[in-house]
Amino acid sequence: MAECHVNTLKPGDPFRDWLVEEVVGQRVRDKQCCVKVFKNGRSSHTVCRYHFKGEHFSVMAKFFAEPTDSLKKYDACKAMKNEFKKLELAASYINVAKPLAVNEDFNCALVTEHVPGKSLGWYFKYEENLYEILTGMSHMLRRLHDNTLSSYNKENEFKNYHDVLDHLGLDYKTRETFNHFLGEWWYSGLLDRKQGCMIHRDVHPSNYIFYKGKPYALDFESSWFHANPVRDLGILSAELKNYFEQNNGGGWKAEPYIGHFLWEYSRDEKDFSRITKSLPFYMSVGLLRSARLHQENYRNYLIKEALACLEPVR
Repeated sequence: MAECHVNTLKPGDPFRDWLVEEVVGQRVRDKQCCVKVFKNGRSSHTVCRYHFKGEHFSVMAKFFAEPTDSLKKYDACKAMKNEFKKLELAASYINVAKPLAVNEDFNCALVTEHVPGKSLGWYFKYEENLYEILTGMSHMLRRLHDNTLSSYNKENEFKNYHDVLDHLGLDYKTRETFNHFLGEWWYSGLLDRKQGCMIHRDVHPSNYIFYKGKPYALDFESSWFHANPVRDLGILSAELKNYFEQNNGGGWKAEPYIGHFLWEYSRDEKDFSRITKSLPFYMSVGLLRSARLHQENYRNYLIKEALACLEPVR
């Protein structure tokens, strides 16, 4: 994610002093060091990297009281604390940007470690060791899912799908077609399961960083409990298809990578078969999520592809 230098904090700045004195502790030797501030672009909140000059060390801060998208009215303090708890839980099983502190007084700031490295999106772009990278992703998601088993809320899966459709503002005929197919999926039993789990949910390529060969997950604000684990798989598969359609000559070119990713996630052939039967539902969700970010022809393409994903259940 692109970032730009926006400020340099000196001793005496309240936020800088809080970071140095109470958050990072012994990781910073020079307690009088300046802190360079780099703002990240394209985020739902103000997100900045704070680099301690001369220390070769940075932290990230997300300010929940500074939303940048359409969501303006919500409990920022509650959201801050919830993500901190989710990160702590996920960190018990997988690599995440370790949560360090929260502070309501600084626009509801959540501070985490900064994870250097290359994003999953970088590997999409250059296709460098992408099979190996996707193996790492599949194993990480499997650990998260298997270690956070809970009850399952199937109703929430469909409610969210309808929420995404509402956001798109589709014409009546298209919406009714989606509604019809969703009804068939509901009664098909393909999304039925005995247990749900915690999922990351926002499996966007910018939310995964590879450092020293290991994947790290970022941003658990949108994560769910009691969810279907295939949702994470479907969203990532949709991201692959969407990226290759836009940049690499066609979404079909992503299919070998998607197949490899799903196989590496699966325990055996039976598990793989079960996953691939429910995957189209969640790929459809992922494509519609992307459609919200586009206009005209490409938006229509994504909606058409999302609808096609639902058709095989007929």
